[in-house]
Amino acid sequence: MVSKVLSATVVGLDGVLIEVETDILNGLPAFKIVGLPDKAVEESKERVCSAIKNSGADFPTKKVTVNLAPGDLPKEGPTFDLPIAVSILLSSGQLQFDSSSSLFVGELSLNGELRLSKGILPIVLAAKEKKIKDIYIPIANKREAEVVSGISIYPIKNLKELFNHLVGNKMLEPLVPIDFDAGDDGFEYDFDMKDIKGQAYVKRAVEVAVAGGHNILLKGPPGAGKTLIAKTIPSILPPLSFDEALEVTKIYSISGLLQGKSILRSRPFRSPHHTTSHIGLVGGSANPKPGEISLAHRGVLFLDEIPEFSRYVLEALRQPLEDGVVSISRARERVAFPSRFMLVAAANPCPCGFFGDNTKVCTCSAGQVLKYQKKLSGPLLDRIDIHIDVPAVKVEKLVDDTNDYEDSDKIRVRVVEAVERQRKRFAKKKTIMNSEMSSKDLKELLLLKDSAKEIMKNAMKTLSLSARSFNKVLKVSRTIADLEGSKEIESVHILEALQYRPKTID
Repeated sequence: MVSKVLSATVVGLDGVLIEVETDILNGLPAFKIVGLPDKAVEESKERVCSAIKNSGADFPTKKVTVNLAPGDLPKEGPTFDLPIAVSILLSSGQLQFDSSSSLFVGELSLNGELRLSKGILPIVLAAKEKKIKDIYIPIANKREAEVVSGISIYPIKNLKELFNHLVGNKMLEPLVPIDFDAGDDGFEYDFDMKDIKGQAYVKRAVEVAVAGGHNILLKGPPGAGKTLIAKTIPSILPPLSFDEALEVTKIYSISGLLQGKSILRSRPFRSPHHTTSHIGLVGGSANPKPGEISLAHRGVLFLDEIPEFSRYVLEALRQPLEDGVVSISRARERVAFPSRFMLVAAANPCPCGFFGDNTKVCTCSAGQVLKYQKKLSGPLLDRIDIHIDVPAVKVEKLVDDTNDYEDSDKIRVRVVEAVERQRKRFAKKKTIMNSEMSSKDLKELLLLKDSAKEIMKNAMKTLSLSARSFNKVLKVSRTIADLEGSKEIESVHILEALQYRPKTID
């Protein structure tokens, strides 16, 4: 008897339905899985056999053939254990139920327990899209699945519990979906803007960058506070919308980084070490997986000591910074991962760190300084919206005991208000933040006063701005206007935005 059970796998960021077919024939006992299974799927044979026996059921002593369709799609991972076991029980007549509207996914242990599995959220979303009525998942994954409504989700502990439910002995209760808006934001951070002594100009630039999702480069001597300022950025980031949170959680789900958590509400902050490889940053491997730039999607990618990163690795950032997506091609498949992140980079001006500093003398030669600064290419620097010098903090500021600096909560209120203005402006577009505006958006939505236009014309001539830099100045100006609640871009907004451009691009 041939049985058919639905399961799913993840390709890129999306779930794809898989049909698990089982046929049991007379002959010598054998167990074979076909349909381009990888090593983990091949090893399902041992796990499934033990799980069925240890759950009180019988494993057929005949020729068992399992087909994972479609046959041209590579199958990987242990999440096919549960559907294979259910399909065998159905084909052997130990289970009898209508499997056409149910989907099963999960890894089995030898005693029939279900383990935490990767990629459950995109699989649940794919099942909902395909009008699947019921989906059965490991109980360890229930928190990431409970955000999805419109489908009955059954978290199960073991194969025996599922067996009793399907035969009607002891029915399971489906998950009750949670309300995203009613959830806890959980905004607790180790660093606060009020703890940063001085650096008012730098903190203003960071506020503008966060409000519009603009890339920013912090450049200054060691000990000036570049890393500390970067680490305070999560405390002023706006919350994720539901659609953004769902997309970010899907990335973390397939990467196995949710660790039993529910939907992510705060924006990610990723800070990879400068020894990170190309694949580690961009993503890839034989079966492509998200890298750091995708894990930072809708959040922040902080590259401390950016000149110390491999030039080959840094140049790979150029296309994702421009397009907001990274495409990875392999012989068997091509996948695309979203990578719409805010780049925050910190750099010293030279190897010793004190080139141009007023407090200490630089010990580097002119050649060393030039070589160090050349590690960041012109095209990469041109993709950074805000360039800001971070000077050494004066002693007077460090010993000042008065803590009257503005805290992160107040700054965050202004940032959230500016983000809301952007969401209303782009309500009918795919664009979400000012930094994502296309040339068409700039023409349609930007309102410049005549005086602001005149300043931009003069800036193009005197500063030799590229077309990309010209557009970036306009985008930053729009964010500054949003922070002030201004509908039009005025001269003062343009002038501030121009201050954030580098004097030269080496």
